[in-house]
Amino acid sequence: MYLESFQFTLREQEENVRWEIERRCYDTMYPFFILSKHQLREINFEPITIFYGGNGSGKSTALNIIAEKLGLERGTFFNRSNFYENYLRFCDYKSIGEIPKESRIITSDDVFDFMINLRCLNQQIDYKRDELFEEYVQDKYAFFQMKSINDYEELKKRQLA
Repeated sequence: MYLESFQFTLREQEENVRWEIERRCYDTMYPFFILSKHQLREINFEPITIFYGGNGSGKSTALNIIAEKLGLERGTFFNRSNFYENYLRFCDYKSIGEIPKESRIITSDDVFDFMINLRCLNQQIDYKRDELFEEYVQDKYAFFQMKSINDYEELKKRQLA
């Protein structure tokens, strides 16, 4: 366990930022106002911490914010707006020791991408196996078959022809 707690922005901080940010071409300030809408201010971590809630409740947003604040590597893209850096300025965390440099966030997209890539790899292996089996069957039942080492010379002649 490396993370003791994580603090998100306060609703008051978000309201103050609203006026600092020019909103001419934006209709949302994501991730502002997402977690505060659900009164999520702080997470105190345990050896196992479970996030639960319906679609749109902020689970992925919270995880993405934590990962970005900690500078974790990621394999897939996520919804990141122009306001992420501003939001992260108001977030803070307490760690237990140093967070390992190789730490990363693994999302459902990473798992699905891995499964799809694995399926594709397995299909390619299946195709290659089928090709090799077909080649084996053709050679096994071909007109010329080696029955002894004496047939080796005949095989060399056929291969050079």
